[in-house]
Amino acid sequence: MSAIQRAFSTAICPRMTSTAIAKALPERFKELSESLSEIQDRVRQASSPSSNTTLVAVSKYKPASDILACYECGQRDFGENYVNELEEKARQLPDDIRWHFIGTLQSNKSKILATIPNIYAIQTVTSTKAASALNKSLPLERTTSLNVLLQVNTSGEQAKSGIPALTSVESGSSSELSQLAQYIVSSCPRLHLHGLMTIGSLTESLLSDESPNEDFEMLKRTRDFLEETLRQDLASGGKWGVDGRLLLSMGMSSDFEAALKGGSDIVRVGTGIFGARPTKEQR
Repeated sequence: MSAIQRAFSTAICPRMTSTAIAKALPERFKELSESLSEIQDRVRQASSPSSNTTLVAVSKYKPASDILACYECGQRDFGENYVNELEEKARQLPDDIRWHFIGTLQSNKSKILATIPNIYAIQTVTSTKAASALNKSLPLERTTSLNVLLQVNTSGEQAKSGIPALTSVESGSSSELSQLAQYIVSSCPRLHLHGLMTIGSLTESLLSDESPNEDFEMLKRTRDFLEETLRQDLASGGKWGVDGRLLLSMGMSSDFEAALKGGSDIVRVGTGIFGARPTKEQR
């Protein structure tokens, strides 16, 4: 029996948090297994040998059966853009999935996100109001901090969310980004400042095979400036990042390899794994 057949024939995972869901048809399972394996191989090849890269499978608009198929192939990190969709899927799927919220964060939705037991990271924090709401809404029974990443608008596009990038250490100390980071570290004990996230411009993404992606380079510089600012702030006590450095979440289906070669720690891949998303009319 092949690995695919064994995984497909496995009984519904005992860690399901709600009623069992329909499993993907064998043809769809095979398609997802092969796509996921290909992306995982490309991630490994593009990552440095010493890195510990996280691949987030972005499952927006995809059925829970697709996520379960990838889960049965070993994938554990999944990303969603909409709070209600994430909440519904989290109720149906295994509770050892690590959910990443990667959509626009509204403060009034923070309570819902915070009460999802296996929410692992919020990658789109942009305000003290949202950070405070998350910190206050985490259930008392949760024993681990909630990882948060600050979304940075590296391209300067008005249509994109995010805090302005930093241009120097000097500008960093009084910047919106630095103040938010310091607020989380000093005033949100139930949150852990994990790193920075960006959604680069389409132009830079299309050119990433020919020249360094300037949005990725901007996020790296911003990370370096912010780390220096946090180190100078003795009150922060080093309670941020992983092993003394802030992680970077950058790179999606079209440019994740360039992002990894540029130093990304987390990549968010949807279409490359699940295929094209349904149109608005098809949803």
